[in-house]
Amino acid sequence: MTGTDDQDTLARRFEEHRGQLRAVAYRMLGSLAEAEDAVQEAWLKLTRADAAAIDNLGGWLTTVTGRVCLDLLRTRGTRREQPMDETFVPDPVVRPLTPLDPEEEVVRADSVGIALLVVLETLRPDERLAFVLHDLFAVPFDDIAPVLERSAASTRQLASRARRRVRGATPPADTDLGRQQRVLEAFLAASRAGDFEALVAVLHPDVVLRVDAGALARGAAVSKVVRGARTVAAQALTFSRFAGTARLVLVNGAIGLANAPADGPASVMGVTVADGRITHLYILADGDRLKQLGPAVGEAERPRPSGAPAAGQ
Repeated sequence: MTGTDDQDTLARRFEEHRGQLRAVAYRMLGSLAEAEDAVQEAWLKLTRADAAAIDNLGGWLTTVTGRVCLDLLRTRGTRREQPMDETFVPDPVVRPLTPLDPEEEVVRADSVGIALLVVLETLRPDERLAFVLHDLFAVPFDDIAPVLERSAASTRQLASRARRRVRGATPPADTDLGRQQRVLEAFLAASRAGDFEALVAVLHPDVVLRVDAGALARGAAVSKVVRGARTVAAQALTFSRFAGTARLVLVNGAIGLANAPADGPASVMGVTVADGRITHLYILADGDRLKQLGPAVGEAERPRPSGAPAAGQ
């Protein structure tokens, strides 16, 4: 077998694991672009390693990807124009709201919600790594410990501390898409009609709205956190003129909204629904980051012609 054949075989083996590696990196970083960079770096590290000596390629790649993400998290503060604050919204994964085939249902079931990603942003890098690799991907502590340069017992404690923080901060959510859709349809109808009381009725009394308009705007009036049903409803009515171009989509596996007028994507909104009301809204309105999401935002919100295949078909 030639060197080229060996490289092709290694590339095929790597591709078998790319999906999981991307999932690990996305949960670690909350950024789709950075996740792709991390996966690419894992591939480069594999090409420089003795692949024949790796017994468990999937496990090796997962821990290597985790280490790359850990390094990115540790240096993130020096690379960003401003530090993270409570207005930050992670990159959403947007898909059209179409009937899902069984394979897509599995993907949706494995989706990570925006709410969890927001909580993960509050963890220290080492806590986040221990929690993501162990609790979300079942990597043994003995394999995580060398990445953190800690003992397995110390790594277990990190994951336990992170787990308590995640459980305490992640809001309860209704996972039924049908119930989510009814709530979002009521929200959208009330927004389009300018019906303040109808908006209040669909919002939890203690609802929290988080708007991320980008690093340059963070801290300004356009990036904000708003609390309370009547205050959030008033905020929604302020932007009701945009409701006409908003459409239901899947945002990280749950029902959300994408607003993509003819001149380009304007926002993506993920929500948490519980007991028939919206408890949290997460709006990404950063134009630069929305463009990096690719055509999915615009395509997802526009009705497809009759008979057109769904994305990925």
